[in-house]
Amino acid sequence: MTVRENFLATIRGEKAERFVDQYGYMHLIFDPVMWEITGMPFTMKPGERVVNGWGVTVDFPEGAPGPLPIHNDELTVLKDITEWREVVKAPNVVLGDAAWADAVAEANSVNRDDALLACFTAPGIFEKLHYLMGMEETFVNFYDKPEEMMDLINFMADWEIELAKEQIKYLHPDVVFHHDDWGSHISSLLSPEMFDEFLLPAYQRVYGFYKENGCLIVHHSDSYGANLVPSMIKMGIDVWQGCLSTNNLPELIKQYGGQISFQGGIDSTKLDHEGWSREEIRKEVESVCRACGTKYFIPSNTMGGPGSIYPGVYEAISEEIARMSREMF
Repeated sequence: MTVRENFLATIRGEKAERFVDQYGYMHLIFDPVMWEITGMPFTMKPGERVVNGWGVTVDFPEGAPGPLPIHNDELTVLKDITEWREVVKAPNVVLGDAAWADAVAEANSVNRDDALLACFTAPGIFEKLHYLMGMEETFVNFYDKPEEMMDLINFMADWEIELAKEQIKYLHPDVVFHHDDWGSHISSLLSPEMFDEFLLPAYQRVYGFYKENGCLIVHHSDSYGANLVPSMIKMGIDVWQGCLSTNNLPELIKQYGGQISFQGGIDSTKLDHEGWSREEIRKEVESVCRACGTKYFIPSNTMGGPGSIYPGVYEAISEEIARMSREMF
């Protein structure tokens, strides 16, 4: 089987030849809009501070796994949700053919009979909210100003659909790899009821547009989110990437396999550290693969992209996944 065929067999519950190797099934392209927005790990280096395309100040501290938005009286963009129409300025997505030339050339070089071409979108709708106003104000406004929050969320969904149009026009992707972190290590950040009220309709529109244009949806949320899986299915997610071991993945696969697939289970917080060892990686990978099985599951670290914080960790995980493929297939 090609990489593509093996991936599709896995998420369809058919007979695959081996485990999917983490992110090995996708060729990920960062388009010019994402480069323009900046404030993401692939656009920043540790120690840098930038203002992203939404006007948010983003800091990438030395030794941190990634960049973070900064909020204080001076830097917070949206201090009053009722003023969002005047304050929030969406980045331009229509950049023209010349700006897309490099991304198009890269897309044309991809062997589509093997890998799936993936476009990238981040930060997601929930993340954009707390990037603009801070986490505490975001949560308060869900309760205190629900109509304004809904209007802002719909504005963001409209913007994401305009971005999707450009990505589809130029790249014709097989997959959208979309980030939006919805939980902590042990809990979702919103109750399922509040999640469905505010975020589900917007994502049904955004992901519905991608799916109408032939895209699979791979959603990154490196967190707990077991209680949100029914909502993920309703919004059209094909693969939930980043699912931590705290989600009881074997049970989720048993209950929801065939409606959604799961990529993760190998917690980066456990293995991606200074002084990591092959022994601990081997033990964790074997345990996760045997527990989760060969259908509807992609063993992977839980970071939001191929790679690791400490050199060699990602590659060692892949080597151990290959070993488990030889044992279990």
